[in-house]
Amino acid sequence: PPELHVLNNCSPGQLEGLCSFLQLSTCPEHLLGRFCSWLLALTPDLSYTSAAILAEQLFLGRVLSLTQPPSRHLMAALASFCSKYPQPFCRVVVAAVLREPGEGAEQTKLVCELVEECLEPDCVRLVLSQVLEVPLSEKLLPVVQAVLGRQEGLPPELFDLLVLTLCRQAPTFATSLNYAKLVTAVLTMYQSQVS
Repeated sequence: PPELHVLNNCSPGQLEGLCSFLQLSTCPEHLLGRFCSWLLALTPDLSYTSAAILAEQLFLGRVLSLTQPPSRHLMAALASFCSKYPQPFCRVVVAAVLREPGEGAEQTKLVCELVEECLEPDCVRLVLSQVLEVPLSEKLLPVVQAVLGRQEGLPPELFDLLVLTLCRQAPTFATSLNYAKLVTAVLTMYQSQVS
């Protein structure tokens, strides 16, 4: 709709106010997908800041409050938004999930699914760098496993940081099967780089 062009002309504060006025954070999930398809068609593309605000308004609350697998409507909307604005999405939503303490099983599964199926290689590397910025936990091990499962080459500095983190954290995960699987995957995939 032509009215959506207003999104390109809003300041960040105005955009937050507009999202609040339209109650985007609580709009029904079946309408979320339609809204995201409109965003994809918008020209020119949204600025990074605008996309980050929309990622926060549209998805952050929904993702952090998941207690069961996301609906197909929510997954479709997430995949749609990530296809065009993956960096702001990762910096806002994925970063918040990674920092969230506790189990967060559904959130972790969602991030793994996005890594495996939706995100481009540069964003997969961004997710890994975000994981390595926070203390490694049992909750985050499947995310690292999903990143390795993409079999994308890692830049040397990111790979070194991953190996260093795994070495430092070894005592913490002495009885963790997920940690053992992760170390095995690293040794298998990067055997020429691990001394």
